[in-house]
Amino acid sequence: MKRCWGEGDPLMTSYHDVEWGVPLHGDRELFAKLILDGFQAGLSWRVILNKRARFLEVFDGFDPERVARYDRKKITRLLKDPGIVRNRQKVGAAVSNARAFLEFQEREGALGPFLWGFVGGAPKQNRRRSFRALPARTRESDAMSRALVEHGFRFVGPTICYAFMQAVGMVNDHLVSCFRYPEVLRLASPRPTRSAAPGLRPPDRAKR
Repeated sequence: MKRCWGEGDPLMTSYHDVEWGVPLHGDRELFAKLILDGFQAGLSWRVILNKRARFLEVFDGFDPERVARYDRKKITRLLKDPGIVRNRQKVGAAVSNARAFLEFQEREGALGPFLWGFVGGAPKQNRRRSFRALPARTRESDAMSRALVEHGFRFVGPTICYAFMQAVGMVNDHLVSCFRYPEVLRLASPRPTRSAAPGLRPPDRAKR
C-alpha cells in the first residue's frame, strides 16, 4: 500500500487515509477547514493536526454563530491556552471570519456552492506523479482568495486557499501512485454551482 505522504506519524497517516481530499460541501465543515488552514499559515499541518482536538474544544466546535460572539475577554483566554496556536492575529481572524461567514450567508446564501464554483462544482482530478508537480497556488486559488477577501475574510491568501482546496476535495492531489487516488476519484460527484461574485467568476480549467 503506497501513500503519497503521512508515513511514520499515526495522526498524519489517519488524516491522509481517511480525510485528505474527501469532498466536503457543508457550510459548517468548510468553515472549520478554512479556519484551521488559516491557523496553519507559516506552520506545518502536523502542528495543526496535533492541536485540532483542542481547537475544536475551545472554539466551540467552530460553530460560527458562537465564534462570532467572542469578545475581548474570550480572546484573551484563548491566547493563554497552550493547546492551540496562540497568535493574536490568527485568533482575531477566526472571530472576524465567523462574522464574515454569517454576513455572507445572510446576503448571498450558502457558502459551499460559492466556494465549489471555483472548480466548476466538481473535484478537479489532477494526475500528479511527484511532489515537484504540486503547486503552492493556482488560478482557482488566486480567484478564491480575492473573492473571500472581498467578502471580509482574513488569512485566506492564495496558498492557504489551495491547501484548503486540497483538504476539502476540490482538487484530488493524491499522487497517482497513492492507493487513495482512485478511492478519492470515486467520491467525486458534480453539485449545483453558482457564480462566485460579480466580476469574480470561477476561471475555466487552468493549465497546470
